[in-house]
Amino acid sequence: VQLVESGGGSVQSGRSLILSCKVTGGPKLTFCMGWFRQAPGKEREAVAVIDMDGKINYADSVKDRFTISRDNDKPTLYLQMENLKSEDSDMYYCAATYACGSSWSNSRVFTYWGLGTQVTVS
Repeated sequence: VQLVESGGGSVQSGRSLILSCKVTGGPKLTFCMGWFRQAPGKEREAVAVIDMDGKINYADSVKDRFTISRDNDKPTLYLQMENLKSEDSDMYYCAATYACGSSWSNSRVFTYWGLGTQVTVS
């Protein structure tokens, strides 16, 4: 399974970005999938996760600003980010695992990772 992120970039505060994560080499999005972010020297933190049954969880810091979604036919995972703030500047990673449930925020639960896409908000 390979995950390839795209859509990162540099934007001004208050603007929007959409990240995409293309999934190849595995079953069509039969995973728990999510977005994580990490700043240099810090722990990787969960941003948003969507489970196989469609249940969605968000970090408190992004609720009401970010929206995670998936297209099982493409298959691609998305993260729509609105009203971006400087503190959202990080490397964003797409991740997948076979089951996450209540452990959705634990990066160690996730088996597959993309290489990341940088988001910079100024």
